[in-house]
Amino acid sequence: MALVDVRGLVKEFSRRSSPFRRARAVRAVDHVSFSIGSGETFGLVGESGSGKTTTGRCMLRLVEPTAGQFLFRDRDVFGLPPAALRAARRDMQMVFQDPYSSLNPRMRVGAIVEEALIIHRIGTPAERRDRVRELFGLVGLDAAQLDRYPHEFSGGQRQRVGLARALALGPSFVIADEPVSALDVSIQAQIINLFMDLQAQLQLTLLFIAHDLRLVRHLCARVAVMYRGRIVEMGRTEDVFRDPAHPYTRALLSAVPDPDPAVHKQRIVFDAASVDLQLPLRDVAAGHQAALP
Repeated sequence: MALVDVRGLVKEFSRRSSPFRRARAVRAVDHVSFSIGSGETFGLVGESGSGKTTTGRCMLRLVEPTAGQFLFRDRDVFGLPPAALRAARRDMQMVFQDPYSSLNPRMRVGAIVEEALIIHRIGTPAERRDRVRELFGLVGLDAAQLDRYPHEFSGGQRQRVGLARALALGPSFVIADEPVSALDVSIQAQIINLFMDLQAQLQLTLLFIAHDLRLVRHLCARVAVMYRGRIVEMGRTEDVFRDPAHPYTRALLSAVPDPDPAVHKQRIVFDAASVDLQLPLRDVAAGHQAALP
């Protein structure tokens, strides 16, 4: 059964090319639909500007959607009044892309993680402090560092703080928005392994947004490929990687470097003019869909 169900999500932004011209609507997310089963890790991939992050932010109403539905446990999050939305957010959290700008530099990291507990009036001050210590241990940080400021931590440690903050309320659904793209390659594997361990340990349902296809193949059971605001291919990760159906997916996969330096992959040049973005997804195999004529 699907824990998360996105139906026909649309997000438009108003853009004005100059102060003397009328603003026009730019559609960043264009009728996106997908579902995620309970305990599943689902990947959302595409190039920068494809609408991945906007999709995730709309789901949690960090930006308000233009149209569509987001059902979480069969409740339409887009239709919730403020009080009900605030309660629902205890179960839905986000880990942001940039660990350098997503943490308040004027707050100690212990206070950053505790803030959500205070907002939702959970526990006494002593109980909240114990919970923060527990969370630090869960993400591999030393509780003795609770009184330090974000600038005293490395990028990987800051992302662990961000993950601890996201887990503070015990959510069942977490959106990870390119959580390792701002980190050194040597640190990325540690954070990815931490995500995998926590996903299994806490039975999290995870939406993993990324442009690194190798990470998605390693982490995700299913994947959706976005291009210019639309999903152009979706299916089981191994099926999509082994037999990509859409020309954009084939071009993306051809750009992934091979670990064997002796292998010279042939790059596929994507011709955007040849793609009709209005085509709906259709079945190309069992559990595998692509936007093809």
